[in-house]
Amino acid sequence: MHTRLTKTLASVAFVLAVLCGLAFLGTGVTHMFDDGDVCVETDFWQNARLADRLPEDAAVQAASSATRMCQEGPSVGQRAADLGGELPWLLFGALALLLFSRMLKAVWLQGPFTEAVARRLSVLGWCVTVGTPLAGLIVGWSHSWLVGSMAPIVGSGPTVTGPMVLILAGLAAVIMGKIMREGVRMREDVEGTI
Repeated sequence: MHTRLTKTLASVAFVLAVLCGLAFLGTGVTHMFDDGDVCVETDFWQNARLADRLPEDAAVQAASSATRMCQEGPSVGQRAADLGGELPWLLFGALALLLFSRMLKAVWLQGPFTEAVARRLSVLGWCVTVGTPLAGLIVGWSHSWLVGSMAPIVGSGPTVTGPMVLILAGLAAVIMGKIMREGVRMREDVEGTI
């Protein structure tokens, strides 16, 4: 399947993977050497009434939606938790795009229904299936810990954030990889009997 589109998509996916990797490294380095404040938003007090009245109708009641807290001179743990809110998704994106690029390169070089493509599709599927909740857990827990370190009344605990619907896409890729692998074996059996 030597199409220009497949080759172009493989190249674009690889470039995006490299950009995500560079953003991962750049964000990590700049944040660790930054001496500025660390800020976080929480919706813990989302139903709290506002202290100052807003110009509103008598039937309308206003509540705060989010609270932004900033820590001057944050600890190493707070700075690491701030990084934990950004870096996991960049790393996950770089890895998923790299695997997608490798799969498209195999399609371009060998054709779509080969053992290599089926294997790479399964690996990509497992990466997305496992990586999505793992990145979401790291991001959620880092955010929760950072909020808890600034406002102990809130507490911290394991939370998962992010688009968990990607797990379904990952599982679909794993299943399609297994179906393609069986199709390749059946084709090889048929070719061997003829």
